[in-house]
Amino acid sequence: MLYNKFSQYLKKRYNAKVYKLPVNLPVTCPNRDGRISKEGCIFCGEEGTGFENLPNYLSVKEQLLQNLKYIRKNYNSEKFIAYFQNYSNTYLPLEDFKRYIAEACMDGVVAIYISTRPDCIWKEYIEYLKDIKTTKGIDIVIELGLQTVNYHTLKKLNRGHLLAEFIHAVLLIKSYGLEVCAHYIVDIPMDSIDDTIEGARILSALRVEQVKCHSLYILKDTPIGEMYQRGEITPVSMEEYIERTISFLEYLSPDIVVQRLIGRAPEERTLFCNWGRSWWKVQELLEKKMEEENRFQGKKYNYLSSVSFFDG
Repeated sequence: MLYNKFSQYLKKRYNAKVYKLPVNLPVTCPNRDGRISKEGCIFCGEEGTGFENLPNYLSVKEQLLQNLKYIRKNYNSEKFIAYFQNYSNTYLPLEDFKRYIAEACMDGVVAIYISTRPDCIWKEYIEYLKDIKTTKGIDIVIELGLQTVNYHTLKKLNRGHLLAEFIHAVLLIKSYGLEVCAHYIVDIPMDSIDDTIEGARILSALRVEQVKCHSLYILKDTPIGEMYQRGEITPVSMEEYIERTISFLEYLSPDIVVQRLIGRAPEERTLFCNWGRSWWKVQELLEKKMEEENRFQGKKYNYLSSVSFFDG
């Protein structure tokens, strides 16, 4: 096995094919509404990450039912993940959050995935999610945007948080028996391959359960888009991206589930994405290189040892 694929994990855990159903809430982000900044992360577009979502004026139940109808018709699946995808989904009043999550507890929903920021994790919200897991038997996974472990780069990206906030959020979530998925961009031009490898090492040391890798895409009308058009930033080559991703996987604990290795962007607003190739073609090249060079997830996972220096 080249890496611990999400599709295989889902089939093993739920004994069936499981599909994510995106949910779009009327929520924003503290890095956009002025609490931290009004500029947002330099790579984030106006639509956030939910460019394929249904409109957020629909209720959670309506969105799930519409997406569920399509998936059932085309893929004949009866088990689903309710995925609160766009912006920071814990950044809203607690009672509103509870209402939205409760709506997602429908027949067929085996897990709820919630995308948010490391600095938007609060004890009361996590306690409620633990109660949902206990009483409803629904798995809970919190997806935390990290992108890089290099604090200099986090500042340049205008993330509004550094590494410590991410570590604190992971430890808090895991202390309640919930799971964590980390979002990571392996090919940020301001980072080196050493930063990418260190990211895998830190995520492994924290024992996050899942990781979602992105390739950097650049949108129009964003700060990074303006930098790109002025020639101030140059994306790494596809070959460099592939090497960084494989190295990331080699240092990543083999127990960590890999949700994906490459992202997609809204075509009409994109200045740069995946070197002009389809995402599956790039992934195909990546996997081919891994096979040819006998490289796989966890191959270099030998740096966390419980053996004392004074033993033996």
